[in-house]
Amino acid sequence: MRPVFAQSKDMSSRPRPSVAALRVAFCAVAILGALTSVFAQSNQTLRVVPLVKDDHVLVSFELAGGLTEEVRGAIRSGLKTTFTYNVELRLDVPAWVDRTISTATVATSVEYDNLTRTNNVVRMLDGRVEQAISTQNDDVVRTWLTNLVRLPLFNTSLLEPNRDYYIRVSATARPTNGSILWPFGSGPSAQSRFTFIR
Repeated sequence: MRPVFAQSKDMSSRPRPSVAALRVAFCAVAILGALTSVFAQSNQTLRVVPLVKDDHVLVSFELAGGLTEEVRGAIRSGLKTTFTYNVELRLDVPAWVDRTISTATVATSVEYDNLTRTNNVVRMLDGRVEQAISTQNDDVVRTWLTNLVRLPLFNTSLLEPNRDYYIRVSATARPTNGSILWPFGSGPSAQSRFTFIR
């Protein structure tokens, strides 16, 4: 029988990770999380088109891929669902911080009635009801939630002639109780430039 020898090691002599190594590891985890979020949002794209006509800046946009199967399922369950678009009119200031001239919020809500199989859709502009419809057509619901066509959001009296501006739109979606993790979380955003000529 062989004798067994045990030797205790001093654990305090084991090298500890440096602060720099911990920072690198933390940054790697943060970047991985951001990439995961970007990958989840890759199917949703927002396209913005501004148009100056008469005395208004007309804003059109489309959120492609915004009405996912998860969102459709939530609507079909009867959960009130709201798509909110925050729209900013900004002055492009070269070599300085761009200035926000005005903002508007467009929110479209849909609530499905299981008894009548009807979608009740309401569009609000800055908290005021602009339009409301009832429909059984899913394509109409998709259009109302993800498209806005030539809505006169801003007055040209706010603009200076021969200056560059842009419209920035950011989108979010949520149920009223906030219980579902939406596919685009904080939401995609996009912007489009134009020159006001008078």
